[in-house]
Amino acid sequence: MLTHFNIVSQCRQLEEWLRSSFMRGAKMVTAAIIPWFHIYGQTTGMNLPLLGGATIVILPAPETKEVLNAIEKYKVNVFPGVPLIFLNMVEHSDIEKYDLSSLRFVSSGAFALPLEIAKKFESITGVPILEGYGLTEACPVTHVNIPPPRGLRKLGSIGVPLPGTLAAIADPDEDRLLPAGEVGELVVAGPQVMKGYWNRPEENRNAFFTFNGIRWLRTGDIAKMDEDGYFYIVDRKKDMIKYKGYQVFPREVEEVLYQHPGVLEAVVVGVPDPRVGEIVKAYVVLRPEYKEKYTEKDIIEWCKKRLAAHKYPRIVEFRDTIPKTYVGKAWRRLLAEEEKRKMEGKPVEDIYKQEEERYKGIVGELWKKTLDEAAGKL
Repeated sequence: MLTHFNIVSQCRQLEEWLRSSFMRGAKMVTAAIIPWFHIYGQTTGMNLPLLGGATIVILPAPETKEVLNAIEKYKVNVFPGVPLIFLNMVEHSDIEKYDLSSLRFVSSGAFALPLEIAKKFESITGVPILEGYGLTEACPVTHVNIPPPRGLRKLGSIGVPLPGTLAAIADPDEDRLLPAGEVGELVVAGPQVMKGYWNRPEENRNAFFTFNGIRWLRTGDIAKMDEDGYFYIVDRKKDMIKYKGYQVFPREVEEVLYQHPGVLEAVVVGVPDPRVGEIVKAYVVLRPEYKEKYTEKDIIEWCKKRLAAHKYPRIVEFRDTIPKTYVGKAWRRLLAEEEKRKMEGKPVEDIYKQEEERYKGIVGELWKKTLDEAAGKL
């Protein structure tokens, strides 16, 4: 349950940070690429620019060339995106033909941004992508990066808490906070944090705990905080792979895969194995010019040289595309379901169709309920 107070507080927090860090005295021109039905798109592409009287350049489901053209044509200076958008931009053959000099603030959210993509974008445009962090339950932003000289440049960090936001690292299994440097679950508190889940008391008990008088929200993300107060996401708690009792975080393996010159996209999941618990498996999309040059063995050897013995992938599957959600996030859960079905000898072709139908059904039910409630008040 996100209240009006939550949403307005979030916009005020972001406005204060934007104005003080980037947009002092400048007229905001924001590109709205992320769908408004997603909280990240609704906040950064609609609510925040409306509050600040900004120009909104609406680009629903655009091609990459349309995005580049819009930045040049409308002099976009605020550009919130997701990793897939930035990947498509840096891989576009004509990106250097466009004038992107108007860009002042570029951010990435929704899911982890591979460092190689961030470096390539900055080398082409001269503008760093500042990674932040958030979740739907917090409207969504809780962490941002502050550029020098006011802040520190730390690649791979989600930054520091927004004004008015508290963040800490907690023990995943106990209601206590951990010191800097230790890995645990990221917890947050602030005016943008939801009241709770509607009619779900059990979920609320699991999501919140009170410590030293502060009501903390458990995010479900494994993270750490350094001595400067900057936070780093290690991975999703539920995505962690257990190999022979060791913990393997997919993101660490994916970062190594993205460093390979032939890899365009990569996603890592755990495949059940009765001998070791779970095997690390990588799904890889090769760049077109490298499709016949690298084998599964080549990719495994690359990772083997750069990762601990329990972390490198034992299986690599090449694909033409990686299945993604409506905001471009790899459908990790369904890839894991694929593996489970293969082991059970069941067909996998209908997994994604079923998921799309399920999603449509959920949206349809919510829309019908909203209309029914509205009709009852007329």
